[in-house]
Amino acid sequence: MKPEDLHGHVTPGGASWTYDLGSVVVRKCSVSEMDNNVYLITCTATGERLLVDAADDVERIVRLLEEDGRRGGHELGQVLTTHRHWDHHRALPELVRRTGAATLAGAVDADDLPVPVDHRLRDGDTLRVGNLVLDVVHLRGHTPGSVALALSTAADRTTTLLFTGDSLFPGGPGRTTSAHDFTVLMDDLEARVFAVFDDDALVLPGHGDNTTLGAERGSLPQWRERGW
Repeated sequence: MKPEDLHGHVTPGGASWTYDLGSVVVRKCSVSEMDNNVYLITCTATGERLLVDAADDVERIVRLLEEDGRRGGHELGQVLTTHRHWDHHRALPELVRRTGAATLAGAVDADDLPVPVDHRLRDGDTLRVGNLVLDVVHLRGHTPGSVALALSTAADRTTTLLFTGDSLFPGGPGRTTSAHDFTVLMDDLEARVFAVFDDDALVLPGHGDNTTLGAERGSLPQWRERGW
């Protein structure tokens, strides 16, 4: 894959972005007027799949499910919602009805989702998608129960992919509504993300293009100073 392809630029109604690492394939599409990203994570060894943020447009999400050759879009083991904001779960009830997928969300946000949550996630939990291991990172501030996923792609659990929802974007943290929430989010990002993962970790946010921790790390003091 060319370096520029890592930007993962997608548009509502447009083609998907695909990132094939051998043991895992990640597909990304955009839905809705808010340009929400939807991610499909597939373990290539077992075929097990997890969807991140059934944000809107269930028909587009079903097409995303079919892009790896599965007709009907009914083979989905799990669907995770990164946080409770309405634009990230508008298609969730219908997708769960069609697929029977188990639902996952941060424990603090779970009661605000439009479906019962089967698995309430806390910081440090691990998820399995076939042979893949994903670590749950609780990032408070954008919402109280926002979670990110860190995907380990090798036996030594080298982490290269971070699904950050609306907590981290190219150019800064997600939106907060108070100085306290901003400080909490920055503290969590620094302690639970930037202090843990290497610069080459690829950040896949809830809206817009991808970035890397290395591209953002030098801006942390500037983000603190500007307050957003």
